[in-house]
Order: sequence, then structure tokens, then C-alpha cells
Amino acid sequence: MMKLFAAAVEEGKAGENGKPSVGPVYRNLLSKNEFPSPDPDISTAWDLFSVSVKKYPDSKMLGWREFVNGKYGGYQWKTYKQANEEVLRIGSALRASGAEPGCRVGVYGANCPEWTVAMEACAAHSLVCVPLYDTLGPNAVNFIIDHAEVDFVFVQDKKVNELLNPSCNAAGRLKAVVCFTSLTNEHKEKAAELGTKPYSWQEFLVMGKENPTEIVPPQPFNICTIMYTSGTSGDPKGVVLTHETVANFVRGMDLFMEQFEDKMTVDDVYLSFLPLAHILDRMIEEYFFSKGASVGYYHGDLNALRDDLMELKPTFLAGVPRVFEKIHEGMQEFLLHKLAWMNMGYKQKYSSPLADLLAFRKVKAKLGGRLRLIVSGGAPLSSEVEEFLRVTCCAFVVQGYGLTETCGPATLGFPDEMCMMGAVGAPAVYNEIRLEEVPDMGYNPLGEPPCGEICVKGKTMFAGYYKNPQLTTESIQDGWFHTGDIGQILPNGVIKVIDRKKNLIKLSQGEYIALEHLENVFGITPIVDDIWVYGDSFKPMLVAVVVLHEENAMKWANANGYKGSFLEICCLEQLRQHVLLELKSTGERNKLRGFEYIKGVILEAKPFDIEKDLVTATLKKKRNKLLKYYQAEIDGLYQKLGAQLGH
Repeated sequence: MMKLFAAAVEEGKAGENGKPSVGPVYRNLLSKNEFPSPDPDISTAWDLFSVSVKKYPDSKMLGWREFVNGKYGGYQWKTYKQANEEVLRIGSALRASGAEPGCRVGVYGANCPEWTVAMEACAAHSLVCVPLYDTLGPNAVNFIIDHAEVDFVFVQDKKVNELLNPSCNAAGRLKAVVCFTSLTNEHKEKAAELGTKPYSWQEFLVMGKENPTEIVPPQPFNICTIMYTSGTSGDPKGVVLTHETVANFVRGMDLFMEQFEDKMTVDDVYLSFLPLAHILDRMIEEYFFSKGASVGYYHGDLNALRDDLMELKPTFLAGVPRVFEKIHEGMQEFLLHKLAWMNMGYKQKYSSPLADLLAFRKVKAKLGGRLRLIVSGGAPLSSEVEEFLRVTCCAFVVQGYGLTETCGPATLGFPDEMCMMGAVGAPAVYNEIRLEEVPDMGYNPLGEPPCGEICVKGKTMFAGYYKNPQLTTESIQDGWFHTGDIGQILPNGVIKVIDRKKNLIKLSQGEYIALEHLENVFGITPIVDDIWVYGDSFKPMLVAVVVLHEENAMKWANANGYKGSFLEICCLEQLRQHVLLELKSTGERNKLRGFEYIKGVILEAKPFDIEKDLVTATLKKKRNKLLKYYQAEIDGLYQKLGAQLGH
């Protein structure tokens, strides 16, 4: 008998009258008959925290490393009770500065205790927390402050310049700017020029102490946060999440985790380094706080994460594939022995305890020695790295899949199930998932294997895009949110993500890339006649096949003293380097982000043609056909780039 991980609660339907076919509706086994009832005591994000303050006042909540005598020391901690005192003061100071329930408060900077205290202070007074971050492009912070009508901002000292920069003209609407630490005199003057009141964290705490205000706890239907996420092109989209949605997510996670013998306790410790402005880290922290467990923040340098691991000794780690790839690159040689045992069917616990003791002790120790669970999200994790982590860390490794719009993981893997390798698990407790046909890509949810666009519905869905009803109606049809990702449902109910509907791909560091947009940008480079940009979601960089502009390539050859036919010129390594530099300067002119640059190219003399089936009659690129055609050269190119980067 095959073990099932999801229940089909509704049949699929063949498409008719121009409507696409849809596959069966799947739910978590715990929700087969109906969704479990919510927790009566917890219906908002504020409840998650305030109930824990009562239950676990003296447990460690927020940890950070102080910078002393030129280096970072061990972790310092605030208990739940201490954090709550700060939350109430910061909340009172916000109200004393004119913040009314419903008003929007921005938080801008790296993860730290102040970030979380500001976030909880918003919840205490029914204020809407709006994370600001700049990886969405240079103008994003200005756009978000303006679009969300943000009135107050909490900001890290390193980010103050960007906030008070003349190009961030929306900063003029801010009533107050509060720094996580303290502001320089220059910053205070800049703020005053804008008509904005500047405060250090300490000053704001004092103000709150002197002007205590009763809290105004939120209702379940109130907005908890507006999280901005990158669109394919154009401006960021504001995803509206209510308090109830956040509470439902945590409740669902609780019920899911209850099934496993390994229980979570107040002694669990999470190392937080994924940005709090993203949904994954935010929801993990909400979950940890609801359990009275501890969250320690990294000291701000991802390259020195190992140092934080050794200091904090976390029991739980979440990351994007790029982080785990780095760990994997560092420690390859212990792999083979144990995997053989696991594939022979031994449970993880019993597969060669001796090998665990000797070889894996090293890997385990390097990760702090106490890890029990590792979650990877944000982009697919390659099976090789997943296998490596399962084998060496002596911890469970699960992949999840979700979007800001689904309030974090919409599917989650099960620990210790080898059949989940390379897949993203089963639907979460409060979700339903079904696939919808994508005829022009040939994906059919009623076919074999069933494939189609992943659509999600349930109790942890966003309320809509802020001030964008049109986009909301486009993405939610008949109650189903269309993710734009293509999935496959395996016979055991487990989901695999196999493609992206809009040719939007995610690189292994979790950043979205809009391929067509980049092709339009790079296509204007004079030496380029046509370009196909390729990204692999298991790799951190983009490569491209460039069809050369014959006349301009020959001009370059003559100017640089190279003789030969166009075909011969195309084989020159010097020309390849020249093309890369030209693409780079196009990228700079267009203010592309670092990960959008092309890191390797294959030069092609002939245009992509219809005969070879590489483009449609209207010359749209057939990406999967192009990949097949150039696969060997692309593999070679990635290998070469990997070697240059020392992987």
C-alpha cells in the first residue's frame, strides 16, 4: 500500500466553454472532512505574543550579539517580560506622536530585537506594520512609503541615509523617524529639514514611559501587515495580511507539528537571518513566539554566519537554497557511507550510528551541534544538497512552498520521508490546493502525470493587493489564488514545483528574475542581435546565448586586429569577454540589480529559427526547446563559472 500524504476532497473537472480543466482539490489529511477549529484564545498576532508573555515571562525571547572592543561577543537576551515592557513603551510613544489605530508604520533594516519590538508595538495598538526593504530596486522604499501612506518609520542606522536621501521624496510625509540605535547630528538636521521628528531608540522609550497609553488590541479582521513583494515588472505589490490569517497560520503549523514525536519546547532556538521583511522569517518567528521559544538574530554578516551558529547553537534553521549550497560546498566527503544505509530502507535514526558519531559529528558541530530541524524555502533545493543535509546534519530536512500571498508555506514536507526528496510536501492544514490547465504550455491536470498551475484557497490567504483591486481580481478567480507556478501532483499527494507560468524564475538565493524583461533590456546592446537569458533555480547566476550582430562584431574584430570570417570571429574568447563587458555596461545603465547581470555567454552566429523549432511563428522564444538545444553548452558554462567561483 502506498502511503498517502494528502486527501482528494473533490474530483477534477474537464474544461468546457473555453474554461480550462482543473484537477482534484487536495487537502492536508488533518483537514480531510473539515478544517480544524481555530484556537479560541488566539485570533490575532497580538494574542500570539501577549499570551506567551503571560505563560513564559522569564523565558528568553530575543537574542543579539553586542559589538565589544572590535568584535562580536556572545548572545545577550531579553526575556518575554522585558520585551513586553519595551513593546508597551514603544507603542505608547507612537501614540503620543500621533499614531492612531489603522495608521501605517514602516520598519526598515536588518533583523534585530528592535525590529520585532516595533512590530509587536504596532500589533498592540492596531497599527499596520509595513516592512521596507531595498532589494526591490532603488526606488522601492520611496514607492512603499508613498503607496502605503506610511507615517512613522523605525530604521537601522545604516539605512538612515537612504531614507533621508533627496531622491526619497516621500520621506517628507513622515511624522517621526526612530533609529534602532541613535542618529548622528547630520541625520537629525536632515530630518528636521524634512519636517520629521528624529528619535534615538532610547529617547523613544523614555517618551513612551512618560506618556503611557492603554493598548488598543486588534480585531481578527484588522490588517496586521502590508508586505510588499516584487512584481514581474513595474512597481512592488502590497500584500495585505490580516491578524486572523497570521493566527490561522500558526494554529495550522501547531496541528501539523503535533503529529510528530519530536515536540517543540520553550528551549528551542531559531537563528534568524532571512529578512524579516519577507514572509518566511516573519512567520517562523511568530510561531516561535507563540511557543515561548527563543529567536537569536545574526550579527549582520551572512559570510560569518558560521560564527553565529557556533555562538547560538540553534535547534532550528531556515534558509534559502543558496545558504545550504554554501554549507554543502564546505563539507562533501562524509556523504556516501550513510546514504547507502538510508536507501536500503533504514530509518534515519538507525542508519549507521557509528558513522553519525564520527564523521557527522564534525558537520553537526559546525552548525552548532543542536540542530533538529532544517527548513528550506524560497526556491527549489537541489536533491544533491537536500540529500547531503539529511545525511550529515543528523537533523530533519523539509522543503516548503509558499508565497507572501499564502502567508508563508502553503505546502510543507514531512520529516524523515525519503519520498519527499525533491518535492515540496503536502498542502498545509488550512489550505486547499488544485492544479489548473495551462493549454499553451501543454500542462494538463487530468493528464499523466497531472501538471498545471498551482492554485490555493483557504484560511491563510491574503486579503488582496493594497490599493490594486484590478490585480486582486486577476489573481483570485472563483476564490482560487493563481500562483503562476506550475506544479505536478505525485500519486501519494505530494507536490512538486516544475516550472513558472510567466517565465519568472527564482535563483537559488530566492530572488525573482523576469527573463523576458531582461532580454528586452540586454537586447538593446549594439553587439547583440538577439539574446536568450537562462537561469537555473539551483544556481545563483544567469547565463545567456547571444546571437551576435554581424556588422558590429566585424567592426570590433577589425578595430582589434582580428582577421577571419564571421564564424571564426564568433569563436574568439576575446570577443566573449568583450560581449560580457558590453552586457555589464547595459546592466549598469539600466540600474539592474547584481543578480540580474549575465555572468556567462555562449556566442551564436545564426539567429534562433523557426525551422529548428526554437521560436514560434511570431518569434516568441520556446524556452524549453532552446534549453534542449543548448543544454550541453550551458552545462559546460555553469561548470566553468562554478570553477571560477571556487565551487
